[in-house]
Amino acid sequence: MPVRSLPVVLPGVLYFATESLVWGGGRAFYDPASAGRTFAVAHLVTAGQFSDIAAQEMYREPGADLDLTEALTHGRARFGDGRYETLVCAGAMDGWPVLTFTAPWGLADLPGVPPTAAYVEHLASGLRETGAWSVREIAAYVAASPGASGHWSARAVRELLTR
Repeated sequence: MPVRSLPVVLPGVLYFATESLVWGGGRAFYDPASAGRTFAVAHLVTAGQFSDIAAQEMYREPGADLDLTEALTHGRARFGDGRYETLVCAGAMDGWPVLTFTAPWGLADLPGVPPTAAYVEHLASGLRETGAWSVREIAAYVAASPGASGHWSARAVRELLTR
């Protein structure tokens, strides 16, 4: 488990694209180069824990530590062409780097794909657990995200969070 978890607002945009084999519908990606803000939860974990989580998302065997030097030095490191195979250092928090993984492509490179209700509920519930944002703020944020926008209303997301 993480040593601690904190809410964070990252520069860039949350968007939904491609199709998740697990959740169905669009997957969540982070585009740090697009103007906007991304609500997130930062988990303080060891480099080994982060490497294991990233490896699983990259469909690789966990156990080997990733070389984080390029991501920490240059803000980005690409480990492959697939989804979640690009590491991004989105800044620092309390002296610790804020690392995440996303796709090598950006928001403008793919059409949006709306996420399923189960995925929206999962993501929005994680944001809600931080206590940093109200249900109304989270619902408006998720519903306005590219890929979800036009398919999800703030009201529908609120209903998922309050049922």
